[in-house]
Amino acid sequence: MNARRMRETLEGYLFLLPSIIVLGIFVFWPIGFSLVLSFFKWDFRNMRHPTFAGFANYLEIFSFSTPPKYPFWASLFASLLATSAAIGTVYAFLTLRNKRDLLLSTLIAALSTASFLTISNPTALLIVNIVVWPLITYIMRKYSSKALQRFWTILFIGLALFIIINQFLPHKNDIIKWLLDAKERNDFLKALYNTTYYVLLSVPATIVISLGIALLLNSNINFNALFRTSYFIPFVTSVVAISLVWQWIFNDDYGLLNYILSIFGGGKIAWLKDERWTIPTIAIVSIWKTVGYDAVIFLAGLQNIDKSYYEAAEVDGASHFQKFYYITWPLLSPTTFFLTIVSFIGAFKVFTQVFVLYQGLPGPYNNSGLTMVYYVFDLFYNQQRMGIACAAAYLLFGVILIFTMMQFRLGRKMVEYVS
Repeated sequence: MNARRMRETLEGYLFLLPSIIVLGIFVFWPIGFSLVLSFFKWDFRNMRHPTFAGFANYLEIFSFSTPPKYPFWASLFASLLATSAAIGTVYAFLTLRNKRDLLLSTLIAALSTASFLTISNPTALLIVNIVVWPLITYIMRKYSSKALQRFWTILFIGLALFIIINQFLPHKNDIIKWLLDAKERNDFLKALYNTTYYVLLSVPATIVISLGIALLLNSNINFNALFRTSYFIPFVTSVVAISLVWQWIFNDDYGLLNYILSIFGGGKIAWLKDERWTIPTIAIVSIWKTVGYDAVIFLAGLQNIDKSYYEAAEVDGASHFQKFYYITWPLLSPTTFFLTIVSFIGAFKVFTQVFVLYQGLPGPYNNSGLTMVYYVFDLFYNQQRMGIACAAAYLLFGVILIFTMMQFRLGRKMVEYVS
């Protein structure tokens, strides 16, 4: 029995051997070799003899041309504290047991605001922390509920830490303002910001639009097969061809899009020259290309839903919205989860649209179209800094991995599988 099992296993691996060899040569070996090279100084001058640099490539990626205006850790801590205080206050109000808790929660919110406002005034800060806070602590412990006491303890510790850290790292802005300032001083952060902006702009819009199209295609309309084919054609068309066509559509003077806007009384928009429109322009092209594929996948998911659910809902007098909210959307969650994962990974790898629309440049100016993949491409091919390019590629891999893991964690709670 063992000999037969070993023979079957060996035969299986022999059948897989050609695929393993091809994957090893063109996938596994480049991935492993690029990981090793990310720790070496490998550029045009050191082409034949790369020198070991350790984490220097990764550190250089995060170096700034000029130091940011605000300290990172102070801005991050202030933002986290403000967010946690806001969430804690809402939680406290939602878990109130009586009017006394309501009064004490209002008092906590007022004192928290007062603490933030009096940090620049040493005398007022001393009075708040030595006189007022201990008094409120005594009242809280004696008269409030346990849920409010827990919130009070967390908030008090957080404010105390914030006041201590503020003496060493004074801050004037939150983490959002720090990022907006830092991205203008570091190309990697600029690329990460642009890519994240593009992902948040394109992926949800593609999912919503494709779901709406799928719902229409799933209904009994005339020329259904023609519409399905029409929506799917952009997905199988070359990205370069699509980008070239949209380059004409976005033209400032005689582009179709500005002509349509002029019909409705709108002014001309410099789609390809204004940096504010760089990422939305790229997103429009990507949405138009991808929406057909997502619509076909959604349509397959809709057709797999058993009609008996809708028949039972109609017997109970459910409306169209109720049938969608309580039947279609929950049973379509596995399809939505799959498309969200695939769309997020694909969106983080956007490159061709930028390269073609802006003729090989990362946007009109100020690197407004610099994405993560374009950043790696520029380091490797234009600057000939292959070691840093490999390090940047693995940072991109890390970003995609983090987003994917977050989606899987959410998917376990939100996706409903029906056997």
